Amino acid sequence: MRTTVSPDEPSDAWNAGPPPFGNTSEGSPGRPKMPSKSPGPTPTVARMSWDEAFSDLYEAWSHSVTADIGFYTDLARQADGPVVELAVGNGRVALPIAQTTGKTVIGLDTSAAMLDQARAKAGEAGVTLDLRQSDMRDLALGEPAGLIYCPARALLHLPTWADRRRTFEAVAGNLRPGGRFAWNAFAFDHALAAGLDGRRQDEPFGHRVHYAVGDNRIDIVLDGGATSSLWWATRNEWLGLIDVSGLSLEALYGGFDGEAFRDDSREYVFVTRR
Repeated sequence: MRTTVSPDEPSDAWNAGPPPFGNTSEGSPGRPKMPSKSPGPTPTVARMSWDEAFSDLYEAWSHSVTADIGFYTDLARQADGPVVELAVGNGRVALPIAQTTGKTVIGLDTSAAMLDQARAKAGEAGVTLDLRQSDMRDLALGEPAGLIYCPARALLHLPTWADRRRTFEAVAGNLRPGGRFAWNAFAFDHALAAGLDGRRQDEPFGHRVHYAVGDNRIDIVLDGGATSSLWWATRNEWLGLIDVSGLSLEALYGGFDGEAFRDDSREYVFVTRR
């Protein structure tokens, strides 16, 4: 992920970044969940907020996205305890972390296709990843983690406050005392959105981006019709999630070089502690 967003950068030209594969939403986007018709607990029904067709294109979409790797690697080096990546995808971040630190990264994702890619890449690199097909909202580790991180703006695939609160509370419950939770997300740019809404893009493959401002939603639609959706959040919404989950803010940066977050920053980079 880059520190700044420019229309000339194909991987995040819409202030939405590469589709952070592997997150889910319940029900249809923008619609409330229906109550269960039978008594007892209702299991999580994971509905992809993106089409599995995107998995074949992820490599082309994300090949130039590298700035975040060093940032999360540094956090992993400092972690006392297991390191966990939410929405691990094809291992773009987890693999270099494992190679650099020698630690086994636990990677969660709901996409079987992306996990298959991660396994293949790990095998080629001779690196061990503990890959699990799982919904981040239901995070349950056998051992509390020293670091949980969610790169590539992947938390934006969670459409509602309830989904995000559930995820944050699950993360807090699976961290060691003093353990960290880190993630990044774009800061919505209305001017950029107005210029790009509905315009067809040829790179890295044919697609259009549509902004549904009333729902805080961006739809990335491939020429073939497959759609990936993201729901943006404000700074105060992120701070509210930190508060209700019992985490504490350690740092908010405007990019992966540790620069201060300012009014003109276009990336939230959060580090929190339990």
